[in-house]
Amino acid sequence: MEIIDLLTPDSVVPAMKATCKKQALQELSRCGATATGLDDRRIFDVLLERERLGTTGVGSGIAIPHGKLGDLDRVKGVFARLEEPIDFDAVDDRPVDLLFLLLAPEDAGADHLKALARVSRLLRDPATCEKLRVSNSRDALYALLIEPAPSKAA
Repeated sequence: MEIIDLLTPDSVVPAMKATCKKQALQELSRCGATATGLDDRRIFDVLLERERLGTTGVGSGIAIPHGKLGDLDRVKGVFARLEEPIDFDAVDDRPVDLLFLLLAPEDAGADHLKALARVSRLLRDPATCEKLRVSNSRDALYALLIEPAPSKAA
């Protein structure tokens, strides 16, 4: 699974405004609703429930909020760069400024895990994250996000 399978240019937010974790999740839910056609409150409730299990703030300024919802036909994503970093209860206690929302169908076990792994690999690369942090346009961010993963072949 590649990032291009998860995102469209319209699901990239170059300068999201949020002052706290809850507001960031609300904004992501609105964007997720636009991307999926589902109700933003329903998405928000799923994200909040997932955060109660443990933070999706994975460290290094990155959070990957995610959840499963019926009525989806495939995994969909939203990428957002916050205008200002916020406290997200991240595992390293650092503020978060890069968010990648993943929404999956209820029965998407393997696909959901593959998408999480792919997003995690992408955002674990410090050079990629630095480029994402300095790019201001939706098109530039989208191009960076959908770059194919480097081949592991020798």
